[in-house]
Amino acid sequence: MEIYLSLFGSSLLAATLIPAQSEAVLIGSILLIPDALFHLVAVASVGNVLGASINWAMGRFFSDRCQRFFDPESGAVQRAVQWYQRWGWVSLFASWVPIIGDPITFISGVMKEPLWRFVLIVTFAKVTRYLVLGFLTISSL
Repeated sequence: MEIYLSLFGSSLLAATLIPAQSEAVLIGSILLIPDALFHLVAVASVGNVLGASINWAMGRFFSDRCQRFFDPESGAVQRAVQWYQRWGWVSLFASWVPIIGDPITFISGVMKEPLWRFVLIVTFAKVTRYLVLGFLTISSL
């Protein structure tokens, strides 16, 4: 049970704007209990999607307050907004990518992406990433 809680927690934190690592925890969990691959992937995915949804909510509901802390004219914020304006919801397929995925989920909230589409695409992207990682880990045993 502790493995599942650790995996859930690390996956949730890794998907927020807080720097964290979930892949290593997933791989370690799979190495400990390889028969639980699909359960572990499910737990990691739920935590990761929930963390990304926290980013979306922060962007959606706190974007006015965030402007006080983040300069909306800064290069990083402007690039993320321009990227999202150019690619729109399709950019959410990159939500699994380390470093850039978290800001994309935040900006999608700022840009008022509908929650249903956000959850659908982000869930697909993150589950696919964890399944690939899980199968690669199992195949190396």
